[in-house]
Amino acid sequence: MKLADLDIIVTAPPPPGWGGRYWILVKLVSDTGVTGWGECYASSVGPEAMRAVIHDVFERHMEGENPENVELMFRRAYSSGFTQRPDLTVMGAFSGLEIACWDMVGKDRGRPVHALLGGRVSYRIRAYTYLYPTRATHAMPAFWADPDQAAEAAEDTVARGYTAVKFDPAGPYTIRSGHMPPMPDLARSTAFCRAIREAVGNRADLLFGTHGQFSTGGALRMGAAIEPFSPLWFEEPVPPDDFESLATVARGLRTPVAVGERLTTVAEFAHALRAGAAVLQPALGRAGGLWQARKIAALAEAHNAQMAPHLYAGPVEWAANVHLCAAIPNALMAETIETPFHDALIKGSIRVEDGHIPVPDAPGLGIEVDEALARAHPYRGTGLHLEMQEAELDLRGETVFEGGAPPER
Repeated sequence: MKLADLDIIVTAPPPPGWGGRYWILVKLVSDTGVTGWGECYASSVGPEAMRAVIHDVFERHMEGENPENVELMFRRAYSSGFTQRPDLTVMGAFSGLEIACWDMVGKDRGRPVHALLGGRVSYRIRAYTYLYPTRATHAMPAFWADPDQAAEAAEDTVARGYTAVKFDPAGPYTIRSGHMPPMPDLARSTAFCRAIREAVGNRADLLFGTHGQFSTGGALRMGAAIEPFSPLWFEEPVPPDDFESLATVARGLRTPVAVGERLTTVAEFAHALRAGAAVLQPALGRAGGLWQARKIAALAEAHNAQMAPHLYAGPVEWAANVHLCAAIPNALMAETIETPFHDALIKGSIRVEDGHIPVPDAPGLGIEVDEALARAHPYRGTGLHLEMQEAELDLRGETVFEGGAPPER
């Protein structure tokens, strides 16, 4: 069996865009007619530019190759152009293609992907979700700055069976380097933690989300402010490439530090582990694919750290996350996004049940992609999947991070 053909579908979830403005799905076909699906989580260039990168990576390093040879194809892409170092965009392209290879091989062998990764360790995976509006009274964008609405959403989410909820009240993300959080952002963050903790009690863990926007001192200050509410983790407190600052923050706080959404390959995750990260969050459509993620999990196991794969994309990457978690002994939980569009795109083939994801047994990723639905929602905008703001930091704390994919401005 050889890799013969590639198709790319850029699909846009309906507003409000939980999971980003668009998802990049890749479809591989073998010379024997077997299909494999993957998803590229790459947002540093626009989707048309990314199409060209994906085609180049496939044609240069993968076309005509046996889809079983994922390590060989990874080494080609990783070393391309005399680089042999992590490259976010190239690895984003390769990752989705690599996931599709596993789906194809699993279908050809009649085995689920987790069986090919070492076999099943778990039969169901603990799920977590961001807090999204759940009631008619929850209005956007006010929802993102209102601790009482967040607490109501937490109550509703826990009532559906979730045992962990994530929220992100610590202010905006700017293109500038790490900053010291102003007092209003600190006050809002502690208010969110207090209200949600009071709403859910000990029925759920609190996951405090940030995205690398703090200076080292700012991260320590924010971490100390939220610590009384016993969050399970403090996510990406400092810029993702500053491992020395990460180590300072990890040593200075009792709250576990989680990182990984913007890292790629074992090379970068090894740095994070050495810096003291307690939870790794690889995005499988960016981190190098399933085999790199399996290696990252082994590194984490040796450091007594846990895995919680990231998801801010579509359900194909989610399916890959589920299979990874099923095959490793140190899976903590998997990020999940439940929308009708996510569900319909894979025809309900994987769903959350009582806060957990049953591991599929069907061949490959165990999903059926609704290709017609994906093509019926093409992305026609010019924005990136996610974007950081260029405006300067608002010291009065009036600017907050908006979830979903805010309208393009």
